[in-house]
Amino acid sequence: MELTPSPLRQQWTARDAAHILWRTQWGASQQEIDRAVTEGIDRTLDRILTPPEEAPAFTETAALLRQTADDAADIGQLKTWWLFRMTASPAPLAEKMTLFWHNHFATSQVKVRSPKLMARQNDLLRTHALGDFKALLSGMARDPAMLIWLDGNANRLRSPNENFAREVMELFTLGTGNYTEKDIQEAARAFTGWHVRKDEFWFNRLQHDTGRKSVLGSSGGFEGDDILRLCLAHDACPRFLAQKLLREFVMPAPPPQAVAAVAASIRRHDYHIAAVLRELLASDLFFSPAARHSLIKSPVHYALGACRSLSVQPNLKALADITARLGQDLFQPPTVKGWEGGRLWITSATLLQRANFAASLTGSEAYGTLPELNSPLPALAELLLARSADLSAIDELMQKSTAPAAARLRSALHLLLTLPEYQLT
Repeated sequence: MELTPSPLRQQWTARDAAHILWRTQWGASQQEIDRAVTEGIDRTLDRILTPPEEAPAFTETAALLRQTADDAADIGQLKTWWLFRMTASPAPLAEKMTLFWHNHFATSQVKVRSPKLMARQNDLLRTHALGDFKALLSGMARDPAMLIWLDGNANRLRSPNENFAREVMELFTLGTGNYTEKDIQEAARAFTGWHVRKDEFWFNRLQHDTGRKSVLGSSGGFEGDDILRLCLAHDACPRFLAQKLLREFVMPAPPPQAVAAVAASIRRHDYHIAAVLRELLASDLFFSPAARHSLIKSPVHYALGACRSLSVQPNLKALADITARLGQDLFQPPTVKGWEGGRLWITSATLLQRANFAASLTGSEAYGTLPELNSPLPALAELLLARSADLSAIDELMQKSTAPAAARLRSALHLLLTLPEYQLT
């Protein structure tokens, strides 16, 4: 089973361009949408999936923010650094995939207690964000922040700790129901001695079990890397990753045939993520009516998307605060399962917080400076919603208002950002 290429090469529209940009970055300005329309789907995908070199100005600013976070050992400063990368990077999909993998390999500063190690893990995620999942999995198995998070130093010869082995199977590769408790117990033995010393990975030979293990139907003197290899070879692994990619980029409840098609792509491309995304983002499934406007925006997507679409130079510290209040605190996912997202992003409290954010973004400079608005209401609605919507109530309020035109337009923009349609992408 394979993904069917979309026929949009012959009928590429601004709404199609907006759809692909909103799914592969956070928001899209009118200039970005116009460029994608001009380039067409193939050239747009080539550009999105091929990160360019970072400009010197971007590199210097990012390095300065990173150094500030390192010197202060301050996770808040590290959040600012990452949000700068998200908003200003020439490779937004790489940043989005870095966040995707941060949620997949959920690790929290609350337990790690080292912004330096959390930053190093973030670098690792970014390095492999669009690359080889096999290399990423191997790197994460040796990542000091991950080993601290999942009690690697407690995994010793005479008392194996199962935390890391369990999450490798349940959350990183196979998903529940595709392994046994015995598999976990035996895999934990293979990872004994994978420790952290002086903030570096350390293979403690004296605490490593060299005996024979039986895992996932195979037996041998397995080491940790052998366990990863067995998980990657298991039929459940590409299906598990396919489910996650589909829920991130396409729809919240993908049908079995879609999962099978993406899993086949993952296996065909040997876990090279950019090639899989190239097929997925060009597919008929991705542009289907069932996929469009089906995903609830995460807090990061909601806040950064508004800033990017409206060309706001954001206050990064304020953005870090609001995304945390909305339920997505960077570097501090709530559990080993990460943020579950979807409908859980929306509660009565967070919906009110989203409305308050919209009011502040359009009515003050708390989150950055909003440029002067010159577009009429229908154009703003098209930019932010990329679909037809009933604007009659907003238009009526604008007509009744006695405020200056610029103030009325800002009020209308506030209301657009609170519409149910804007909570979806």
